[in-house]
Amino acid sequence: MKKIFYWVIAATLICGATTVSFSLTSCKDAHVQEDNTPEQQVQNTELIRTSQSWDGVELPDYLQGRPELVAVKYVFPAGKKLGWHHHPVMNYGILVQGELTIIGQDGKEKVVHEGEAVVEMVNTIHHGENRGTKPVILYMFYLSQEGLPLAVQHPEIPLD
Repeated sequence: MKKIFYWVIAATLICGATTVSFSLTSCKDAHVQEDNTPEQQVQNTELIRTSQSWDGVELPDYLQGRPELVAVKYVFPAGKKLGWHHHPVMNYGILVQGELTIIGQDGKEKVVHEGEAVVEMVNTIHHGENRGTKPVILYMFYLSQEGLPLAVQHPEIPLD
């Protein structure tokens, strides 16, 4: 079971890296050469490696069965608040523009800045806010299964 989990994580990381870094190759020793400019090394930077969500809670074991990997680009306008929700599946993302504040139902907050990666809470109610002046652009990668929702909304909980 753990082998499947690690293969799914590896596949998702590769998918995410490919999506976010449009012009890079995944080969560590690859070189880029443009016209007569000197050769340059492709750079890679590990953004995150963890088995915990942003609030320090251990991630659950991966679901049994055939995985479904989902990548989603979100754009949150300045001042936008998302409703309370929870994720029944593991997910993580990379914020490429702006600043996003994630608030747990217990009041705990996490501010994600441009260029940072974040691992979302699983089965824990929370919401997000763009308190900044420019749109937030966030790429999220979900480790799901066919038929499972990426998020479950909780409209019965009012936003402040």
